[in-house]
Amino acid sequence: MTRIRPLANVCFTRLARLAPAVLACAGGLLTSPASAQDRSVYRCPGNLYTDQITVREAAERGCKTLEGAAVTVVQSRRPEAPKAAASGGASGNTPAAAARSGGNEGVRIDPAEQRARDTDARRILDGELRREEDRLAQLQKDLKDAATAPAERQNELRAAVSRKEADVAAIRRELTKLGAATP
Repeated sequence: MTRIRPLANVCFTRLARLAPAVLACAGGLLTSPASAQDRSVYRCPGNLYTDQITVREAAERGCKTLEGAAVTVVQSRRPEAPKAAASGGASGNTPAAAARSGGNEGVRIDPAEQRARDTDARRILDGELRREEDRLAQLQKDLKDAATAPAERQNELRAAVSRKEADVAAIRRELTKLGAATP
């Protein structure tokens, strides 16, 4: 009578005939996910994520264990040193110039097209400024009329007037950057 061996024994016997290096690799592959799952990931103060500390160290530092949450690490580029220092800075190749150009240092825009863009931006900002000033005037009128209103309502209106004044100031700053005269 023939003896039937379990499939695992058959596979192991066949693998045993192969080079020992193959078995070592297979063993390493089989055990590495288990060891990766045994490690706890901790979130420490300052948004520091680590799996390189012990449970006691985590408790001492005030770290919390992340359970069931996948941690994704995104590597970023290191900022390049400014080239303006090397070239003397006279060519307008400063960080501020790079920020204004949107990172398109090599792209030149036709001066007529740029004037048209600036005119459109000025026109849009002028319209926005008029609307915001009208809203500010209405809010100031509402605040004046709310003299007998509850204190809570008056505080809400004061906060709205303050926000609207900040909006108007911001639009005026933008118009100043474009070189437009502001009222």
